Amino acid sequence: MEKDFWQGVRDALPTALGYISIGLACGVVASPYLSPLEMALMSVLVYAGAAQFAMLSLIAAHSSILNMALTVCLINLRNMLMSLHTSTDFKDASLAHTIGIGSLLTDESYGVYLSEKLKTDTITVPWMHGNNLVGYVAWISATVIGTALGSLLPDPKAFGLDFALVAMFIGIFAAQFQGMQLTEKTKTMLMVLLAVAVSFFLLLFFVSQPLAVLAATLIGCFVGVVCDARE
Repeated sequence: MEKDFWQGVRDALPTALGYISIGLACGVVASPYLSPLEMALMSVLVYAGAAQFAMLSLIAAHSSILNMALTVCLINLRNMLMSLHTSTDFKDASLAHTIGIGSLLTDESYGVYLSEKLKTDTITVPWMHGNNLVGYVAWISATVIGTALGSLLPDPKAFGLDFALVAMFIGIFAAQFQGMQLTEKTKTMLMVLLAVAVSFFLLLFFVSQPLAVLAATLIGCFVGVVCDARE
């Protein structure tokens, strides 16, 4: 049976609850620099946790708008890879639907999508919209509330709240890794992880961290494809 919009919302609800804690943390970190309205605009237009935390660091350092724009673009380049993979399930969808899905796709909603792919071969457009939108609404709401409440804390940075996004991603990756063990050989997964880790640390000596992340991701994808082809 094909899943509808509300089933997508329910499947993504645990992730959305995680968005709330991270969004509150992001809002609190932003409170010394942005008003709740400005935070709302950032979350609506940028909608990228890692990029928004990076932007806040650059705002605190009085960096230029061009520098912030380039940093956000580099950090979010990985979304292009995720969108390319996700689009293969929506070849018959309209342009408006595919743009909507790609625009709101995040690391977390992509993880929910991959988990669903382990259960069924059919991913519907309404289900994917539900998966994406629940996180979008939760993130915007949480960041705005966090910014409004942030003025109550004397020094938000002292709490290390910007690590919340990393912690959530580690949790999602761990769950996804368990799911991959059902469909992929352990040797293949270890080869991909090793390729990503080694290439990332080596690339750090030659390029910036965002570029190293992107290049290491591409190398990991290539290694995975080669391993699958040999099998």
